[in-house]
Amino acid sequence: MAKDKPPVALIAGPTASGKSELGLRLAEATDGAIINADSAQIYRDLPILSAAPSSADLARAEHRLYGIRDGAEPCSAADWAALAKAEIANLHEESRLPILVGGTGLYLRTLLDGIAPVPSIDPAVRAEVRAASVAENLAALVPLDPVAAATLNPGDTTRIARALEVVKSTGRPLADWQKQLEGGIGDRIELRPLILLPPRPWLNERCDRRFAAMMENGAVTEVEKLLGRKLDPQLPVMRAIGVREITAFLNGELTKAQAIDAGQQATRRYAKRQYTWFSHQPPADWRRFTDPLDGQAIDRALALLRPAE
Repeated sequence: MAKDKPPVALIAGPTASGKSELGLRLAEATDGAIINADSAQIYRDLPILSAAPSSADLARAEHRLYGIRDGAEPCSAADWAALAKAEIANLHEESRLPILVGGTGLYLRTLLDGIAPVPSIDPAVRAEVRAASVAENLAALVPLDPVAAATLNPGDTTRIARALEVVKSTGRPLADWQKQLEGGIGDRIELRPLILLPPRPWLNERCDRRFAAMMENGAVTEVEKLLGRKLDPQLPVMRAIGVREITAFLNGELTKAQAIDAGQQATRRYAKRQYTWFSHQPPADWRRFTDPLDGQAIDRALALLRPAE
């Protein structure tokens, strides 16, 4: 990378892979600041379930974009990218290293590559689409955007609705708009990425242990308070990993042990999806770190992330 481009470190990978600790170590070593790149941790409602930074973590290094949104206000990838760009620019003005840490691939891709300049959706179209079932929307999508209809998961409510909204409101399929991405910063920074892809058994054990600890340390109370707000169940915060399982426990549909088991399974499935995405989607020249992130492995990972002298 050209030396006149300001550096940005990126630590990404599946949940429970050790991103947070590595980010803390890098921030301590460089006087950098950690910028959240996780779609759940941006909301203030679920600090325990989202594994948000603890008070001890906050004392070790500066953290930005954690817990800044109320769960009633959804944060899109475009919203986050705009916030992240501002924080990165501020840190560069301070001659400090921005350290992106998170596992939301869409957030990172939007920040680095840009976003399709899709016009605002007609409110009437949005209301019509959101009022219909996923099956009805998929059927409506088939003649308008057959490629999207054939490739999207039939149960993916959000993406099917988005594809239908765009084609009905603009007359063009979403894929057409996505060919002209705008606003990415990838070509203006010296990106130092590291993807954490530890052994699956090690990762799964950490997922299981962490969710069980969450259940014992306040996650149930968090979800109980969230449910008390009577928010739209389709909001991202209501679909965070663990919310559905703990809700079932609170409603008496699952025992505590069953809720823990279900939450652990949901976490492992989520980690598997992230693992697959980060294995294949980022550019091939992004380093992949496959050792369990403990002991001397942390020092080896840090060496791959420090900006050039």
